[in-house]
Amino acid sequence: MVAPLRHPARYGAAGAARKLGAAFILATTALPGMAAAETVIAALGDSLTQGYGLPVEDGFVPQMQQWLRDRGEDVRLINAGVSGDTTAGGLARVDWTLTDEVDGMIVALGGNDMLRGIDPAVSRDNLSRILDAAAEADVPVLLVGLTAPGNYGPDFKQAFDAMYPELSQDYGTLYAQSFFAGLEATGDRDAAMRDYMQADGIHPNADGVALIVEGLGPDVQALIDRAE
Repeated sequence: MVAPLRHPARYGAAGAARKLGAAFILATTALPGMAAAETVIAALGDSLTQGYGLPVEDGFVPQMQQWLRDRGEDVRLINAGVSGDTTAGGLARVDWTLTDEVDGMIVALGGNDMLRGIDPAVSRDNLSRILDAAAEADVPVLLVGLTAPGNYGPDFKQAFDAMYPELSQDYGTLYAQSFFAGLEATGDRDAAMRDYMQADGIHPNADGVALIVEGLGPDVQALIDRAE
């Protein structure tokens, strides 16, 4: 049984009015045959989104944008990733990330919370408030999950791993189970760490980003469809 959305009434409030107004302007001013405006997606995240340690063109956002355009998507991605950011940092930035031009948002946060041992209940509350802001703006979300290693203890791991799919169900977002799904699909962790990660063992190299983009690309395409 699918749980009801946590805040169904919030969707379509201020954001709906904003987009309805924009739709009216387009409908009354667009010329016949005029091309539709590009879809704008903001990627709210940390160093994985920002492209830590890589030339700008090799980072997640530029590679994802090119992957999507190669498949015919008229899309522009905004890099709202900040190295070292936690879910609290993402929450602090979400309101000015959700500008009027943003049609959809990728949320990929929590890795630094895990590395710092922040209580998953705190991380969950921050993510919930980020999703509240997106709902208020009527902006659909792709929530990207992570899993904690076992060395944080079973209670921490269970709470951390569960917060992403549970929040996605509560808010009716799109959901990708793991940012690293494209690397995990290689089936050889040791080879993936050797061939696709930077020396720190945390951040992917350019080839690793390409695999990550392959894994997440279809989910971002689904976000574009929902945003249009």
